[in-house]
Amino acid sequence: MNTEHAQQELVDEFSMFDNWMDRYQYLIDMGKLLPEFPEHLKTSETRIEGCQSNVWIHDRLEDGVLYFDAASDAAIVSGLIAVLMRIYNGRTPQEISATSPAFMEELGLDKHLSPTRSNGLHAMLNHIYHTAKNAG
Repeated sequence: MNTEHAQQELVDEFSMFDNWMDRYQYLIDMGKLLPEFPEHLKTSETRIEGCQSNVWIHDRLEDGVLYFDAASDAAIVSGLIAVLMRIYNGRTPQEISATSPAFMEELGLDKHLSPTRSNGLHAMLNHIYHTAKNAG
């Protein structure tokens, strides 16, 4: 599945919910499904600045593909991480760099997230794009 298809799949899933309380709950549920993040990777090097809650992203390049492990101590932010992982995890640096984050507007995240959560989402996205740029 390419990144555009992954984004459209998320948009379709979120469109099933009539209101933002249900969408927030769905985000929280998605975050609960994230793989466990190893404690030894929760370091200052993996911590993302610009997020109100604690967020850690560890990346690795294997056979030309970037993989991200990520975690947060906040439920909704964990859900945002899960969204990002669905779109960007397991992609080549070139795919990541060529992918516009159209899902943010289509899902309404920019309008419905608090300013601090929106800043955190942008900080996570910037980290992913920066990692892809440096790996490619």
